[in-house]
Amino acid sequence: MKHKENWFSEDWLAVWLGFAVITIAILSCLTGWFDFSALKFSTWHVSGDSAWTSLGNQFTTLAFWRKTLMTFVVTAGIFTLGIKLQKENVKKFFRAYAVLFIIAFFVRLISAEYTLNRYLEWAFWALLTGLLISNTVGVPQWLRPAIRTEFYIKTGLVIMGFSVLFSNIAKFGLYGLGIAWLVTPIVILFMWWFGTRVLKIGNKPLVITMAAATSVCGTSAAIATGAASNCKKTDLTMAVSLSILFTILMMVLEPMIIKWTGMSPIMGGSLIGGTVDSTGAVVVAGTALGPEAQTAAVLVKSIQNILIGFIAFFVAIFFATRVDKTGTQNVGAIEIWNRFPKFVIGFFVASLVASFIVMPLCGNDAVSGINKVLDQYKNWAFVLAFTSIGLDTNFKELWKGMHGGKVLWLYIVGQTFNILLTLLAVWLLLSGIIFPIPELS
Repeated sequence: MKHKENWFSEDWLAVWLGFAVITIAILSCLTGWFDFSALKFSTWHVSGDSAWTSLGNQFTTLAFWRKTLMTFVVTAGIFTLGIKLQKENVKKFFRAYAVLFIIAFFVRLISAEYTLNRYLEWAFWALLTGLLISNTVGVPQWLRPAIRTEFYIKTGLVIMGFSVLFSNIAKFGLYGLGIAWLVTPIVILFMWWFGTRVLKIGNKPLVITMAAATSVCGTSAAIATGAASNCKKTDLTMAVSLSILFTILMMVLEPMIIKWTGMSPIMGGSLIGGTVDSTGAVVVAGTALGPEAQTAAVLVKSIQNILIGFIAFFVAIFFATRVDKTGTQNVGAIEIWNRFPKFVIGFFVASLVASFIVMPLCGNDAVSGINKVLDQYKNWAFVLAFTSIGLDTNFKELWKGMHGGKVLWLYIVGQTFNILLTLLAVWLLLSGIIFPIPELS
């Protein structure tokens, strides 16, 4: 029987819509004919002589409201188009999306406050806001059509692909590859063995999703791997929630411990880049150790992020041929293709376009300018996703998914193993005892 591809599935729509945003951003930055910038709140204060002044100045500018309108029109436009192409109710979605956008707007506003922004990034406040609403007043039925966690984050990941340049590998060479690419697969295999054999967790999609979130980059890896393994939404929420919780703790504690041990900045930054899940948290934690540590942390995390697509690809094949296989019939290529998260293709293509087309033709400055624009659209897609996760999460149901605390043990043991193995790789490569220490600018 001939396979008929659904080009308007959620995965493919994430690719088309993500590339629509990327294309418009490229045209905007290269031609200068129009400003495609999305809204980004400047840091503001709630105390001191400048209390509220910086926030008030933002609200009184025409540029602020123009960017707010631009952000709403673009995001509402692409996602509503996606809903229409999936032949769902557009009116119900648009009405609900307008309210979700307002919630996201206030999340970005709150997270831009100086003290809050310094210690916790907007992803935490988005999740917390959604959780507060869902576990107190509850989520009204008319708002649910806009709660599209996977759709938002898949589109955001495609947009994010443009910023993952393959040239990052060259900057840190074999050092970054050794830390990011050798450790990660070992941690995933260890957590898979520990979760399925030692803890005997029967929910295998949850185990592999948790392993990817722990070893790669938290939420983004969890979403991609969850899609590849057919992970339930409640299980995905579990993985994301634990990842964010421990990311906060590690972001604060890890730099303090590194300073106490007297580890060099390049070693400390590399350890942070290989173990702290969120890229934003990596930047914050790396900054606490100085410029060199920040550069090392970001490079290791950037190289590690490239693995997202590869891991999703292999997980899709593994689950189709081994885990979900029934009977004696072999799973064919079509079944593997059906399970494969198509947005990962968009992620890779976006990275290739940036690395081997736009960068050679237009230069590093042009790519940096494009990424500044795309970064905000990616952030808006992610804040919509994290808010949706919170709105769709009930603490009672979340506790049921803990499997008697086994999932928490899976994360703690897995992350401990990840830290120790990354520390060993960092020492072998960057201590100067075996290999020369690279210079980072």
